[in-house]
Amino acid sequence: MGRFFLKRPFLAVVLVVFGLVSLPMALWLDLRTLSDQNLRRQASSLSDVFDSVRSYYAGNVVGRVWDQSHVTTVRHDYQDHPGAIPIPATLSIELSQRIGNEASNVSYRFVSDYPFRNRPSHNLTAFEIEALATFRDQSQEIEMLVRKEGNLLNRRVTIATPVVLDQGCVACHNAHPESPRSGWSQGDVRGLQTFTVSQPITLGLGSFRWLLGYFALAGTVGIVFAALQFRLARSFSSVNQELASKNQFLADLSSKIGKYLSPQVYASIFAGEKDVTISTERKKLTVFFSDIKDFTLTTERLQPEEITELLNEYFSEMSHVADQHGATLDKFIGDAMLAFFGDPHSQGVANDAKACVSMAVAMQKRIKELQSAWRDRGVEHPFAVRMGINTGYCNVGNFGSKDRLDYTIIGAEANLAGRLQSIAQPGEIIMSYETYVHVSDLFDATKLEPLRVKGISRDVIAYRLDQPEPDRLAPDLTETDLPGLSVKVDPAALDEGEREKAKAVLRQALRDIDSK
Repeated sequence: MGRFFLKRPFLAVVLVVFGLVSLPMALWLDLRTLSDQNLRRQASSLSDVFDSVRSYYAGNVVGRVWDQSHVTTVRHDYQDHPGAIPIPATLSIELSQRIGNEASNVSYRFVSDYPFRNRPSHNLTAFEIEALATFRDQSQEIEMLVRKEGNLLNRRVTIATPVVLDQGCVACHNAHPESPRSGWSQGDVRGLQTFTVSQPITLGLGSFRWLLGYFALAGTVGIVFAALQFRLARSFSSVNQELASKNQFLADLSSKIGKYLSPQVYASIFAGEKDVTISTERKKLTVFFSDIKDFTLTTERLQPEEITELLNEYFSEMSHVADQHGATLDKFIGDAMLAFFGDPHSQGVANDAKACVSMAVAMQKRIKELQSAWRDRGVEHPFAVRMGINTGYCNVGNFGSKDRLDYTIIGAEANLAGRLQSIAQPGEIIMSYETYVHVSDLFDATKLEPLRVKGISRDVIAYRLDQPEPDRLAPDLTETDLPGLSVKVDPAALDEGEREKAKAVLRQALRDIDSK
């Protein structure tokens, strides 16, 4: 059904419009039917009332008047006297009984709390007692009281009006021997008459056949729709659970894949910015290459587990620094690390070069902190790192086969960064002239003699970074780190007593060196 309406949306619109129009139409039809039924019921009730009045009048008034053998008189006990007709009060009492018997939904009562002595007393209802007291209260001018009562299925409306004595009635009631009271005055409330109309609610339910039919149809459609929605919700729940499971699997998988890619490449692939196809482009990049000095010798002095732990710690720290500076980490080659700036995102050639040199300086600083920590852990010869940087055009992109790709760079300028690294001393950063011209406003460097390196036909002009730690704590700080010797002296941080102890330690160290 859902697919049917999705293919034919205009039918859904037609159904909605039909439903909106049908409701007021059904309500109007039912109100018209209800009005017709109420009119018929009222006409029928009036007909019954008038039939009762006509029958009573014909039998008890006209019939007795036509009895010419007697003189017509007006009496309350007219039935005991031939030719007599009832007084108004008697007529009202007897007529109310007949109307109540013949009209099914209308009743009429003519009652008083002062009945004639030859008549049975009236059983007044609580409403009638309250109405009499209200009408006789001179402080209130109320001509009619209404009470609504009944239950959920049957409602009744009762209207009470007072019976007020006029001058002729007062004389009769005061002089009549059977009158229960003789002090009546004109305007006194002798009793009251009540009209009660009842109508069971169930009688009007049939009048709402159009509305009930509309609600039945709407309810059926709603139930069907709810059932379809429940079924659809169950399907969606199952699909969502399956999707959540697959999404979790993909999230775990992508997290694992991210360990093998640089953050920039990882983000570019999953953002759809890069296609996993064999494609390259030529860009001007700043290439960084680092290598651990005498790594083979260090591995011979340590156990494989220690080497693995130190190397992983070293690469983790260097990768963190590279991420902070926006480097694209290409690969780890044994103990060497290759990274570059300028792809997949570039800040411009000059800014890429500055970011690369800043990264190298931060790495050397972090390496010195690691060397101190490694010595405290018992590593006699911690790693010392050489670094080379070059700026030039390289081919960058996906290299490999259709089944396996490697995002990397190739070209002579990339190789030159490796060559510059090889001529650096531990802790040094060597950069090419192309890099130096972009960072000379931020970093001081010493120009080296022209070099001839393998794979480069021209003479290479290289620069050694003079101050790999530009944020040194004090201008007179003395620091060196050699195999077998580690010295860091900050005289400004020593007081007089500590200086004397430091001198004694240094003198003893010099004597030990001379004795060897």
